[in-house]
Amino acid sequence: QMQLVESGGGLVQAGDSLRLSCAASGRTFSTYAMGWFRQAPGKEREFVASITWSSRNTGYADSVKGRFTISRDNARNTVYLQMSSLKPEDTAVYYCAAGMMFANMMRQRGIDYWGQGTQVTVSS
Repeated sequence: QMQLVESGGGLVQAGDSLRLSCAASGRTFSTYAMGWFRQAPGKEREFVASITWSSRNTGYADSVKGRFTISRDNARNTVYLQMSSLKPEDTAVYYCAAGMMFANMMRQRGIDYWGQGTQVTVSS
C-alpha cells in the first residue's frame, strides 16, 4: 500500500511560478513511475507529466511543455512538479499518482495510487 500526499498548491498570479510536492509513504516508491494529473472545474481529469522510477525518462502534456518540470527524489520518497509561467488555464486540482508502467500513465491507465489533490489557482 502506498499513500500519496500533495502539497504546495495555492493562489498565484499569471506568470508566477509554483512547486508542487508529493510525499509517498511505503518502501516501494522507487519502483513506481510517478505522474501528475489535473482536473479543472467542469472538465475531465487530464495528464500533465510523468517520470520513470529512475528519472531517466519524462513525459509532458503539450499544454505544459517548456513550462513545467517533473522530478523525483527517491531518497526522500517525493516527486515534484515545478510550474513556471503559469496561466489562468492552469487552474485546477492537481493530483499525484503512482503506477508501474510509465508508458501507460499518459493515458491514465494502470494507476495504482492517487493522492487527494492540491488546488492551484492562477489569477489573470
